[in-house]
Amino acid sequence: MTQKPNLSAGRDYLAIPGPSVMPDAVLQAMHRAAPNIYAGELPDMMPDLIADLKRVARTKHDVAIYIGNGHATWEAALANTVAPGETVLVPATGRFAHGWADMATGLGIKTEMLDFGQSAPMDMARIGDRLRADTDHKIKAVLAVHVDTSTSVRNDIAALRAVMDEAGHPALLMADCIASLGCDVFEMDGWGVDVMITGCQKGLMVPPGVGFVFFNDKAAGARARMSRVSRYWDWVPRAAPEEFFQYWNGTAPTHHVYGLRKALDLIHAEGMEAVWQRHGVLARAIWAACEAWGGQGKLALNVADPAHRSHAVTSLRLESPQATALRDWTQKELGLTLGIGLGMAPPGDPAWHGFFRLGHMGHVNGHMIMGLLGGIEAGLTALDIDHGKGALEAAAQAIAGR
Repeated sequence: MTQKPNLSAGRDYLAIPGPSVMPDAVLQAMHRAAPNIYAGELPDMMPDLIADLKRVARTKHDVAIYIGNGHATWEAALANTVAPGETVLVPATGRFAHGWADMATGLGIKTEMLDFGQSAPMDMARIGDRLRADTDHKIKAVLAVHVDTSTSVRNDIAALRAVMDEAGHPALLMADCIASLGCDVFEMDGWGVDVMITGCQKGLMVPPGVGFVFFNDKAAGARARMSRVSRYWDWVPRAAPEEFFQYWNGTAPTHHVYGLRKALDLIHAEGMEAVWQRHGVLARAIWAACEAWGGQGKLALNVADPAHRSHAVTSLRLESPQATALRDWTQKELGLTLGIGLGMAPPGDPAWHGFFRLGHMGHVNGHMIMGLLGGIEAGLTALDIDHGKGALEAAAQAIAGR
């Protein structure tokens, strides 16, 4: 009897938008016995590690490190700068801006939303109008998501700073770069960002569990005016520790530190600009394939204008329930895991099965992306999902620079 071959044997490919694929060198750096947390190699490596983190963020200012995920950094950024009863403005282009606003609400902060939908970037004119109308300067911060991981919309943070400056508004500009840092171009100091948050599990290529809050002198001034900040969230001792444990307010996430050290080595050996260029080329290859598939049938990129698409994650639409069927097929038959359509529709809604996402962040290269696209092509074919032809050729042309 002929047995069906197992085409999923071998190494799985997690192509979701975080946690991202981790380099073997990072995993090997973490695979070690517990180190001494009071003296020696671990405390000694921190000054250089902090300096190299700032190089990724493109800042000369401060950074506080927290044992936690991106949601923890949302709270840390707010807890140090905005008091209960004060107001923040949240321009939303997807689920994660709403999540940050909800975190603010939980801290007793008033939130004002400007919702721009799920497929388009922020409208700077509307934001400028709102800021100019705030003549009493009740808005203390603008919470902006650089790349929303749910929709793959990329927002122009430099343009947002320009709008705030034109309005003469003193609010802090906070940027969520959890999906984008180390993938999309980001210049904290050059763009005038006051607070930037990110996590270790996407462009920084380390297992989830550590978050970072970068802040400049203006944000430090806001912290100095706070009447109270909890001992745990206070970024002052974390950013200027007198002892190693103050980086973490307790025991360090020792193995994450070793993994992060190796990940930063890899990033800076390649060069930050080269990392951005690689992500740009690979993203364009994915878009080329998706546009070819979309020439026939229902598959479509969520963001129509390439200028507003992330280089780290791509959100796609299919006719429900085809997206779920495609994800199930590639995972079972090929060992290829695609991302769910997070935030595009509630999980109980049938429309939820019409969205999926591709993560192309961090430790990815040309053959991985071609393999990802080939797997999707196989799934579309196996499931008889109507799609255009020539997708892999279009992607290959993009990678070849044609």
